[in-house]
Amino acid sequence: MPTSICPECSEEVYVDAESEQGDTVICEECSSKLVVVGLDPFELDLNEESGGDGASDDDDLNSYGYDDQNY
Repeated sequence: MPTSICPECSEEVYVDAESEQGDTVICEECSSKLVVVGLDPFELDLNEESGGDGASDDDDLNSYGYDDQNY
């Protein structure tokens, strides 16, 4: 079975040989949800959808007119 490296914890992650770009896998070591971004060789990246809405706390504050200087 092919493997790739988890971008979060650097452990080896097994990837199904039939996986396609965009498929998701879970790192057994750190439980990160990963997406297949490359096929030859298999490359994995953190799944952006797994961490909420993708907006940082600063983005939320900036939408209300706050910035880093006003804290």
